[in-house]
Amino acid sequence: MSTIAIAADHAGFELKQFIVQHLTQHGYTIKDFGTHSADSMDYPDVVHPLCKALGNNEFEKAILICGSAQGVAITANKYPFVRAAICWLPEIAKLTRQHNNSNIICLPARFINPADAWECVELFFATAFEGGRHQNRVDKITNLAC
Repeated sequence: MSTIAIAADHAGFELKQFIVQHLTQHGYTIKDFGTHSADSMDYPDVVHPLCKALGNNEFEKAILICGSAQGVAITANKYPFVRAAICWLPEIAKLTRQHNNSNIICLPARFINPADAWECVELFFATAFEGGRHQNRVDKITNLAC
């Protein structure tokens, strides 16, 4: 199994710990970019290093968590090779992999229960990109000339 990168801010710390525990139980190796406590911190401080590692091909996919998932998604999507998707329902996690070839799942810790978050993560990592008609759309994401 591959190594999974994960990071969270203080609002996502508890959910991150829950997800890490489940990933470890399922045989994944984890690279935890932090935070390592529930003390207040700024999410860009963990998102940027994770995204840089993703860009260096250290990981294929990653998990980001904050209170609403908005902040981590906005920050991650500044990188041209990132397709970070906010997921709060399993069907969204599945569709973002199938249709958008998303490589980072962003979980809203204040708006999702741990069991649903885990189901989203499982589907995100188990679902393949469909390609085909979706590839053209994905290619246009970073093509600013469209």
